[in-house]
Amino acid sequence: MLEASKSDARPVVRILGTHGVPGAYGGFETAAEHVAKYLVKQGWRVIVYCQTGKDGTYSEDTWEGIERVNIGVESKNWLGTAKFDWLSINHACKYRDLCLTFGYNTGVFNFMQRLKGIPNVINMDGIEWSRKRWGVLRQAILYVNERFAALFGDHLIADHPEIHKYLLTRAPARKITTATYGAETFVVAPPTKPVTDLGLTPGEYFTLIARPIPENSILEIVQAYSEKPRGRPLVILGNYDEATDPYHAAIKAAASPEVKFVGAIYGETVGILRYHGIGYFHGHTVGGTNPSLVEALAAGNPVFAHDNPYNRWVAQDAAVFFKGKEDLSQLIEEVLQSSSRRRAMHLAAVRRYNEEFTWDHVAGVYETILRRFTGGPLSNTTHGKS
Repeated sequence: MLEASKSDARPVVRILGTHGVPGAYGGFETAAEHVAKYLVKQGWRVIVYCQTGKDGTYSEDTWEGIERVNIGVESKNWLGTAKFDWLSINHACKYRDLCLTFGYNTGVFNFMQRLKGIPNVINMDGIEWSRKRWGVLRQAILYVNERFAALFGDHLIADHPEIHKYLLTRAPARKITTATYGAETFVVAPPTKPVTDLGLTPGEYFTLIARPIPENSILEIVQAYSEKPRGRPLVILGNYDEATDPYHAAIKAAASPEVKFVGAIYGETVGILRYHGIGYFHGHTVGGTNPSLVEALAAGNPVFAHDNPYNRWVAQDAAVFFKGKEDLSQLIEEVLQSSSRRRAMHLAAVRRYNEEFTWDHVAGVYETILRRFTGGPLSNTTHGKS
């Protein structure tokens, strides 16, 4: 392991549970990257476990001041992830360092930290076991692991107040803190070329970015948008294979010519598309703080969001809320007809982002939690919400 010198007095944290940094897979990896970078700036020694290439390989390096332990597990499916988690935990337990674990998918393995008296802070994600897309067997496995993580974790992070309430059924209030996800925003307006390259006009289209599964209400959104001509396209990102997936086929069949499927797009282009859009559709019905919704707020997007406690707390006045395709169709019409309403929603999105979802704020809450287990003073004035 990359060893610190004996005179190195920095507090140490080992980050587990993600595919590693830099983040390239999803919300957990993005969060781990930003929290790690923030902690390094605040004077921490940060070690992140990274899942890499060929089975059985092992290496160590540094990236932007973050130490990386690279463990080779080729498979990225859930069994491969479980193997990687087991190897990572075993390696981390050779040391006495504080652990920060993202996710409870392999919560049973966290008995290792508990057995060795190593403090472990666990981000408990959403109520992942409740998602029907996993199937009954995987739901059961996740349910059991959630229970073990709540038992073995020294402190639990909820990414949303509703998840905080839920975790109170699993652990005492003293060991739960709410820390959301963050997003980056553009300091200056980004270029419009990625937008025009797709045949779009800046400020004249809506976006929808979500995994195409029923719990994300994409069919209902497309049906509502396609009910009548809207005068602007709805741009949908992601892979839709109507030949093999009946749900994808239903979405494509319901789409009017104004619905544009542009395929999977990654990287900065996604943020540019959000920034230059007129608004964003968010149909997620389950989970806590959704990173995609936070990113829409960071882009200043007026939002059409499914009406549930998760989305209402995150978006607040930046969104109008729908329960189904009938009321959504009317809301689309109302918002399109009122530029003053869109402007008010835009300002509310910017305000909501700045008060709750900047990475400095979010990572500062993480640091506050971690400092409880180091005995050292806080390096800034941020505070958690226990």
